[in-house]
Amino acid sequence: MATSRLDEIDRKILAELQADGRMTNVELAKRVGISAPPCLRRVRTLEEAGYIRGYHADVDPRKLGFEVQVFAMVGLQSQAEVDLSAFEERCNGWPLVRECHMLNGEVDFVLKCVAPDLSTFQTFLTEDLTAADNVVSVKTSLVIRGAKDEPGVPFEVLEERLSRNA
Repeated sequence: MATSRLDEIDRKILAELQADGRMTNVELAKRVGISAPPCLRRVRTLEEAGYIRGYHADVDPRKLGFEVQVFAMVGLQSQAEVDLSAFEERCNGWPLVRECHMLNGEVDFVLKCVAPDLSTFQTFLTEDLTAADNVVSVKTSLVIRGAKDEPGVPFEVLEERLSRNA
């Protein structure tokens, strides 16, 4: 199912679930204007096609004692595919690393990290991240506050683009 093959109902289902993944199938069907059985079939098809990767709760890290959020920009000595994959695999094993993105340009990776306190992050930084094979530079930025944290994609932009191309 390419984006162009998603119909308006599929896109509405995705937008509604992105906003509230806990609603019942009956409520979802009502919101998108179809009955429950075909709605459930569509959701399953969207899941199987990979449009829906999963469901999760948006947990507040600070309420759980994770007071520190840091973005780490990592430079590697080698950008050979085997070395890039090895670094990504290593990131998957570090619990403090919540996101890992490979970039183009001066920085090879940006990591989003959370920690209960600065001391815990500093230990991770010095004993794990900067000591990792192939890492030649790490620059960190401590998050002071977040102004926006929206999940997923802006469906209104997608709808506007599709209406212009129709």
